[in-house]
Amino acid sequence: QVQLVESGGGSVLAGGSLTLSCAVSGRTFSDYAVGWFRQAPGKERDFVASVSWSGNSTYYADSLEGRFTVSRDNAKNTVYLQMNSLKPEDTAVYYCAADLSWSSVADHYNYWGQGTQVTVSS
Repeated sequence: QVQLVESGGGSVLAGGSLTLSCAVSGRTFSDYAVGWFRQAPGKERDFVASVSWSGNSTYYADSLEGRFTVSRDNAKNTVYLQMNSLKPEDTAVYYCAADLSWSSVADHYNYWGQGTQVTVSS
């Protein structure tokens, strides 16, 4: 079993920055690709970014326009999501997810964290 715990959410003004962390435990961390997803009230869960097992490859949703950066530290069993130039439309619950395969599709991930709220006000 793999456990994921997100942290770093909060409230920020538009244009500000936040860094989310996802601590992973339970199995060999480097065996798992990790993705970030977000879900706004009344909307579906959307893909944000993902990072490969080694961290050498990343993939982002086109809508982010280069404002977010995903990275991982395999020595610390942690994945990060650096979010810059935040907009009110970025407001959502952010989830990290892990799986042996690397994907941008939520249904492909078997392990999920509980989510962390990000609120961006104008």
